[in-house]
Amino acid sequence: MSYANKDEVRGVLIQSGNERVLLPNATVAEMMARVSVQPLANAPTWLVGQIAWHGWSVPLLSYAGLSGHGSESLGSNNKVVVLKALGGNPDLPYFALLTQSFPQLIAVPRDGLLADASEENLPDGVHMRVLLGEQSALLPDLDAIEAAVTSALANIAA
Repeated sequence: MSYANKDEVRGVLIQSGNERVLLPNATVAEMMARVSVQPLANAPTWLVGQIAWHGWSVPLLSYAGLSGHGSESLGSNNKVVVLKALGGNPDLPYFALLTQSFPQLIAVPRDGLLADASEENLPDGVHMRVLLGEQSALLPDLDAIEAAVTSALANIAA
């Protein structure tokens, strides 16, 4: 018996700065807490550092800092969501987002995920704003985020 409901979209809801962010469940590799972060010299402020994860050095970024919707501080009780990069870059198969709260797995009915067209210009790294019931959330532009991380890492190495 299959438990998958084709009328639902599964996602992971995180808090990033002043906004809630809805991530596609299929891109989430792992959720972790209290992760040791290695800072990166000469990195943009939104590129917080790198974490060691399953043999990879995974770039950690503040989505709030990248998109300009608040700030996030790195503390001893940090929470991180590791995402699968979809761009096919063998040097960047994963990147991670800093979050302020434990991620929440949610199932949204397809007809319950409505685009919020109240903003004409969306911030960097934001694909669209959606309404989940009466609350809004950001859908990240994962391709743009991955490109920003790749560019920032190339500029650091240069």
